[in-house]
Amino acid sequence: HGGSAPPSWAEFKSIAEKNRGMLSWDRINGPTNSQANLRLFGKLKDEEAPETKVSVVLYRDKHAWCPYCQKVWLWLEEMQVPYRIEKVTMFCYGEKERWYKQKVPSGMLPAMQLDGKVVTESDVILESLEHKFGPLRFGMREPKVVACRKLERMLFRAWCMWLCSPSSVYAGVDKQARALFEEQLRAVEKKIAETNGPFLLEAFSTADVVLAPYIERMNASLFYYKGYRLRDPKRWPGIAGWFDAMEARETYRGTQSDFHTHVHDLPPQMGGCYSNGSQQAQENQRRIDSGPWEAKTGLDHFPDVGYPEPKSAKVEALHRVLKHKDSMLKANPMPKEVADPALRMALARMMRTSDTCTATTTSSTAGGGGERKAGDTNDDAPIPPKGSDKALRYMRDRVNVPRDMSPHAARQLRAALEATAALAGTGQGPSISTQP
Repeated sequence: HGGSAPPSWAEFKSIAEKNRGMLSWDRINGPTNSQANLRLFGKLKDEEAPETKVSVVLYRDKHAWCPYCQKVWLWLEEMQVPYRIEKVTMFCYGEKERWYKQKVPSGMLPAMQLDGKVVTESDVILESLEHKFGPLRFGMREPKVVACRKLERMLFRAWCMWLCSPSSVYAGVDKQARALFEEQLRAVEKKIAETNGPFLLEAFSTADVVLAPYIERMNASLFYYKGYRLRDPKRWPGIAGWFDAMEARETYRGTQSDFHTHVHDLPPQMGGCYSNGSQQAQENQRRIDSGPWEAKTGLDHFPDVGYPEPKSAKVEALHRVLKHKDSMLKANPMPKEVADPALRMALARMMRTSDTCTATTTSSTAGGGGERKAGDTNDDAPIPPKGSDKALRYMRDRVNVPRDMSPHAARQLRAALEATAALAGTGQGPSISTQP
């Protein structure tokens, strides 16, 4: 593989440690994150074993894919109610854990244990939480919130008819289903226009928490399967402004997924998602699956994440890979002697453009001899081992937001994995299953 060998894992660890201060490490009291198993928000500080004093346990899916779980999760984060998290397999992705079936015989997610009592169904859970902790600005049963909840269900039904009907592959049916969906969009647009702010009601409230999970998934799935841009400030200014306002909230950003994750985790949940085969849909599918993912301006920009990339994005991606590299390599369809150096080459490529990662490293690996900056990709850079294309694209396709990392960190990692894979060939890893 001529040229310098990529940095070792020890060298990458050194780079990550030097930039550790760029990230928040307090999963319990810090910003909203999907990795936490306990959230205290700075409360119960003086208690011994505070996790035993928490009266709320949220049972949600392991991968942060469940929209109804996201609804309850976001409410708890906004209200800063201390809670524990237990993660459970979704029905459509595998066998439900036995301990969970004993607690919740139906196996439904989400579920909540509140003062020792188990509650299921997301709306019932929110009402139970309101009864104990008060409403998030406006209560679930208040008429104006009920009206917004009905609006969300009408939009949901229209989306399902368009996305999940096999007959929508026919142009006439597709056009009719789109018109019905846009009719419901206009109702949401009108509702937002009635307020002086960007939210469904006069201030951020439960109504926005209820809308968030599925409109986020509509934004992703329609872009990919129908070539349709929902987050369009010219066509739907109210909805585009609502997304911007939601992303200004640290709580929402911590629960937010990206297009790549949603479009591939939805088919098993929805019983199938059908493309209309339009030229725009095909182009969007290529970009989401294979890139380029970089954030561009205007309508060419992916409308999944509207806020600027933080300087910590690449460092975050590096830290998360370092934490899970052994599992990533073990699950990879290619042998470790192929996948390991290929992954290190991809990380080197990613870090070379980072303002924070200028530390020189010295390689003692054969062919490395001499100093170079981590990530140098000059003409003497190494060629990935044969089979790296399959190994790296397998990883690229399984970076998961927000389970693994934030949207911008995932975008940077996927781009580096794809660019390095392209040096090795056009081979693809095993495809992501779309079957329940």
